[in-house]
Amino acid sequence: MVHIFNEEKISYKFKEAKVTEFAWHSSQELSKIVDSQNLKFDLRLLDSGKYSYPYHFHRNAEEIFIILSGKAMLRTPKEFVELNEGDIVFFEIGPEGAHQLYNHTQKPCKYLDIRTDIGIDVCEYPDSNKINILPYQEVYQKNSTVDYFKGEDKVKEKWGEEFSR
Repeated sequence: MVHIFNEEKISYKFKEAKVTEFAWHSSQELSKIVDSQNLKFDLRLLDSGKYSYPYHFHRNAEEIFIILSGKAMLRTPKEFVELNEGDIVFFEIGPEGAHQLYNHTQKPCKYLDIRTDIGIDVCEYPDSNKINILPYQEVYQKNSTVDYFKGEDKVKEKWGEEFSR
């Protein structure tokens, strides 16, 4: 079935983080309305002087921004670049796809955010050294990594005497 979203009928919800520099308006998850199987997409409005999500990249999701109106500065691992109306930006999986937007203008920047959704994703935040297990929103400090076999040295005790030889 074909679904057409008319801009005049889309409502936005203001979302502000605990750090006030991060704030945006987001439409309802349009992908949920159409029961999309492998894509998530919604419209975002980024106000003047605000940043999108913290600088991040995905381990299991590709992402595309389509700038519908306004301008924003894009931070990538290699450069800062101004995005303009009509620009389409693809973010690959992994550190080379890291990104963040900042609205450096006086007008809102409206963009369509499209990303793949093929299961669990790990989002990494290079500035704060965190990881986020999505869709569960489990956030951890990355520097607390441990050896794979840590705590596994007493495996026989878990199985009980009948299996221990």
